[in-house]
Amino acid sequence: MTSVLRHHRYGRALGAGVLSVALLSGGTAGAFAATSTPSPKVTTTKKPMPTRTATMKPKPMPTRSATKKAMPKTAAATTAGSITVAASHKTVKHGEAVAFAGRVKGVKAGTVLVLQHRMNGKWTTLRTTTVVNRNGTFTIRRTFTAKGNETVRVVTKDTKVMSSPVSVKVS
Repeated sequence: MTSVLRHHRYGRALGAGVLSVALLSGGTAGAFAATSTPSPKVTTTKKPMPTRTATMKPKPMPTRSATKKAMPKTAAATTAGSITVAASHKTVKHGEAVAFAGRVKGVKAGTVLVLQHRMNGKWTTLRTTTVVNRNGTFTIRRTFTAKGNETVRVVTKDTKVMSSPVSVKVS
């Protein structure tokens, strides 16, 4: 029982020491904390935070026509790369093969290229394919069986890059 009282006495002494230290170091704030009366409430008026639109003027955004010239939507207007192609013969007999050779820029080696021809106003993919060589060149051979004018172009398999059309007369 004596140890419990001893600890209890030490606790009281410790509490009194802390209270006196708080009063000495805290000044008035410490006195308010030590008293049983509630401390007076301090109220502050907060100014509302300004919004972004109230403080900053929006910058006018340039329009497309003011910054760049409008480019026509053609096969040559692609920015992903370019393909140039030429036919080995401008005129062939039906059943003869024509070699379409060319060069690519901005297209990786090993990319699959396909041949398309214009039929009834639409580009149709033919089953003639090749791949781009390490030096950026390619050759596609095609045999035409129908007589007439054939308009063809070379495009990447994903049709993102295409060449200008080339015409061959088949007689």
